[in-house]
Amino acid sequence: MMKKFLLLLPVILLAGCATATFTRLTPNIQPRNANNQYAVETAFDSQQQSMREESIKAFAVVDGHPYPLRPVPLVKGRWEGLVPVPASATSVTYHFKFDYLYNNLGTAPKPNSVSSKPYVLKIVD
Repeated sequence: MMKKFLLLLPVILLAGCATATFTRLTPNIQPRNANNQYAVETAFDSQQQSMREESIKAFAVVDGHPYPLRPVPLVKGRWEGLVPVPASATSVTYHFKFDYLYNNLGTAPKPNSVSSKPYVLKIVD
C-alpha cells in the first residue's frame, strides 16, 4: 500500500500546484486605428512551483493563430502584444495561451500549456 502511495506522490504534488490565473488588462473597447493592430495585455500568475519561468512562451490566440506576447519590462507576470483585427470587423475574440516547461521528478523537464477563457475586444469608429 505504501509503495503505491509513494509512486503516486509526485503526480499528486504536481497536480496540486498547477493552478494558473489570468487577469485581462486590456480594455473591452478600443478605438479603430489605421494599422488594424490592437494592444492586448494580461497578468499571469501560476502557483505551479515546478514551472520553469525562463521557458515561458506567451501568445494571444485569434482564430487559431498565435501572436507572440512579450513580458512587460520591470513588471513581473505581465505580458503584452498586438493582435490584428480586419478593418471591416467590429470585434475580435481571443484568448491567452502560455507554453512552458516544468520540472518532472527524475526526468527531463516536460512541456505543458495553459489557456485563459475567451475574451472579446470591441472596435469602435
